[in-house]
Amino acid sequence: MASTPREIIDEGKLGGWQIATLGMTILLNALDGFDVMSISFAAPGIAEEWQVPQDVLGWVLSMELIGMAVGSILLGGMADRYGRRPTILGCLSVMGIGMLMVPSATGVEQLSAWRLLTGLGIGGMLAALNATVAEFSNARYRSLVLPLMVTGYPLGAFFGGMMAASVLDAGEWRGVFHLGAGLTIAAIPLSYWLIPETPDWLSHRRLPAALQRINKTLHRFGLPQAEALPEAVSQQQRGSLSDIFKPPLLSRTVLLTIAYLTHVTAYYYFVKWIPKLVVDMGFDPASGGDVLTKAMLGGAIGGGLLGVVALKIGIKKATVIALAGAFVMLNVFGRAPQDVAMLGWIAGVTAFFSNAAAVGFYALLAMAFPPHVRATGTGFGIGFGRAGAAMGPALAGILFARGLDVATVSLIISIGSAISIVAILLVRITGSERAT
Repeated sequence: MASTPREIIDEGKLGGWQIATLGMTILLNALDGFDVMSISFAAPGIAEEWQVPQDVLGWVLSMELIGMAVGSILLGGMADRYGRRPTILGCLSVMGIGMLMVPSATGVEQLSAWRLLTGLGIGGMLAALNATVAEFSNARYRSLVLPLMVTGYPLGAFFGGMMAASVLDAGEWRGVFHLGAGLTIAAIPLSYWLIPETPDWLSHRRLPAALQRINKTLHRFGLPQAEALPEAVSQQQRGSLSDIFKPPLLSRTVLLTIAYLTHVTAYYYFVKWIPKLVVDMGFDPASGGDVLTKAMLGGAIGGGLLGVVALKIGIKKATVIALAGAFVMLNVFGRAPQDVAMLGWIAGVTAFFSNAAAVGFYALLAMAFPPHVRATGTGFGIGFGRAGAAMGPALAGILFARGLDVATVSLIISIGSAISIVAILLVRITGSERAT
């Protein structure tokens, strides 16, 4: 009979409040998706108003991704030290300030600084959310719930894109950030209400009244009360960045980081440049936003289906299949005709595979690390991955500025997804660890 908090959650059913908590994490990741992609929706207007050249615009598009890299590594560790819940709330506050200040920017330098701040908050929250979902889900549905949480990202970009299209039709790119700031700030009290601290974190940190706090959450979820905390971990297992660079975690850390970095380099080149490339073909900014919105819808569908497929064949195989599809479709996108309707379909299928693969990485990262370093390991993998994400749009901007066409740039950058397949095939995670 289950007696520890982890056993109770793993063996229990998902009740209404537990589903609401997990649903809130999906909503928060959707918010991340809109906040990240807001600069892409606004890029054509920014480039026109300030006469920003392509190589400089590439770096502008990358600034919050750089912030996300730093935030994931530094603030992900805070989630292991201070708790998942306070990290989520703090990062939401940082995101809200960053989004709110963007419209006041008078040039590229100020705009980049506020996007960097926004990215710091997003990066820290991504790491905390991944650990939170892994720890609030039961064993049966963890391989499904983790991908569903990540699917919130393209859903947020999709629905946010539809709202942003109305703002862009009015000819004002700053309104996109006002919208994002309002949604982000509104999410703070809702998150405080719906997301308690995870029993795993409380068990490992063993704070005063930890068992009472855990049982309060279990009661809210309609689960049995825990009789006792699990055995205390040794001081050496309390969790630090150095732990993920020791056997047996070292190989997983290196391989998953390389795999994620190389794939998202290609993914973010694709999603960040879509609106500008469509405008360069002679279409209006709203058409560029429309194609990106269709891409985000395809990404949402791909991420959701990956979770279903993973229940049947395993998350690792499902992710490799998605990576292969992403490699092929990115090159198809590079040779797409100058037709908005066809571009929308191709972008949707490309994002279907690309985001499905990205979703797989979040699940693999959460399963690869034990609870005491789960947010740290996830944050490190995501953080260095976001460094790759920042390189994608910036590298594309440099290549475009040197006269390369879309087909050639897409071919060069798509190699990242191929490298990712090799790295992920080398990762080893045992069956017992997938359930912890």
